[in-house]
Amino acid sequence: MPDGTGTAAEGERNVGNRNDGTVSLVTGANRGIGLEVCRQLAALGHTVVLTARSAEAASAAAERLGVQAMRLDVTSDGDVARVADEVAKRFGRLDVLVNNAAITYDTWQRATTADLAVVREAAETNLYGPWRLTQALLPLLRASDHARIVNVSSEAGSLTGMGGGTPAYTASKVALNAVTRMFAAELRDAGILVNSVCPGWVATDMGGAGGRPVVEGAASVVWAATLPDDGPTGGFFRDGHPLPW
Repeated sequence: MPDGTGTAAEGERNVGNRNDGTVSLVTGANRGIGLEVCRQLAALGHTVVLTARSAEAASAAAERLGVQAMRLDVTSDGDVARVADEVAKRFGRLDVLVNNAAITYDTWQRATTADLAVVREAAETNLYGPWRLTQALLPLLRASDHARIVNVSSEAGSLTGMGGGTPAYTASKVALNAVTRMFAAELRDAGILVNSVCPGWVATDMGGAGGRPVVEGAASVVWAATLPDDGPTGGFFRDGHPLPW
C-alpha cells in the first residue's frame, strides 16, 4: 500500500462505499475530541461504540449521540478482555479502532526534574493502553475488509524541535508513534492501515482554552479512520498532511 497523503475532504469522499455497517470503537470518548469523533463517525453511518473508564459517563455520552456504550479502562487487562469479547459477540468484527484515551499533560514538569512515577502513570494509559487494546482487538480487526487503526498522538511527540517540557506526555506520545510504525509494518500485508494523528491544539479539558474548535481536531482523526484502501499507513498526520517524526 502506498504511503501517499491526501486531504481530510478527500478521505471523506472516498468512504461512501463502506459507511453502512462499519463498526468503530473509540476510547476515552465521553468528552472532548473522543466524543466529537464518535459524533462525526455516527454521522457517516458508522455503528459507533463509545467507551470511557466510567460506565455512567460512557452511557450518558452515548445516549446523547445515539450510539452504543461500553465501559473500558485501557489500563485494565480484565476490561480490555471483556470489551474484546463483547465486540466479538455483538458484531463479529471491528472495522475502526481509535485509540484516543490519554492522561497527564504535565505542563508543570521538566525532563531534568520529572517525577518518574508520573511518567510511568502516563505511559500506562497513553502507551501501554492502546498497545494492549490493539493486541486484544486485532483478531476482530483482521476479520474486517477495511480495518483502520488510529492512534491519537500529538506534535509534542515529534522529535523535530522537541524541548524539555511535558515530559510524561511527550515521552508517551513518542513511544506511541513508534508503536504506530511497528504495527503498520506488520499489518501492511493484511490491508490494515495504522496511522498516528495529531489533532492539533484543541480547546478541551486537557488542551485548555485558546485552542481550535473540537470539531476541527476530531475531523483530523476521522480522516485517518475513514481512509480509502489505497490510503497511507505508518504515517503521522494532522489535517491529512504529514508531520515530521
